[in-house]
Amino acid sequence: MGSSSGQGSNGYEYSFKVLLIGDSGVGKSSLLVSFVNASIENLPPTIGVDFKIKLLTVDGKKVKLTIWDTAGQEKFRTLTSSYYRGAQGIILVYDVTRRETFANLSTVWAKEIELYSTNQDCIKMLVGNKVDRDGERVVTREEGIALAKDLGCLFLECSAKTRENVQQCFEELTLKILEVPSLSEEGSTATKRNTVKPQQQYTAPPNSSSCCA
Repeated sequence: MGSSSGQGSNGYEYSFKVLLIGDSGVGKSSLLVSFVNASIENLPPTIGVDFKIKLLTVDGKKVKLTIWDTAGQEKFRTLTSSYYRGAQGIILVYDVTRRETFANLSTVWAKEIELYSTNQDCIKMLVGNKVDRDGERVVTREEGIALAKDLGCLFLECSAKTRENVQQCFEELTLKILEVPSLSEEGSTATKRNTVKPQQQYTAPPNSSSCCA
């Protein structure tokens, strides 16, 4: 479906903003690092907001993703609310070994999207992380699928540790964004160039005295 292109690549046709949300400790930062760097580290909790940029090719189109990793702690909620603005994609992450992180998706995070998201066509994806710890799983795949259907989300389970389905997660989200005309147009670099062009050509009229008495 798609392949990763190098960070050094300059040209891209689309630029999209993607938000990672969910409780603290569900592995949002690990998912992001695994996707961008193809490796994971022992990461401390995100303080406020962090972001990374990834260039990839999906369905033959070169896309730049700016992926915002938000803090899950309640004390940072007001800080991160403004980052929902203009996002074309939102990934809701939970830990399959911690039921409260799954329950909070509908009681907390889905409500935040309703409250703060400015893009009604935004593509949402529900992601169950840490499937490598299957012996500790408390949230079934069927429960995840059912909640995703209720919330109108795509659904995928993955592991940041083993990188299982990590690439697929971001590629599927990007592909769905590209399929929505309003979102693809919004992220199109050609559209942005055409929007800016008339402003660049505008020349202010020279100062002159009023013709009115």
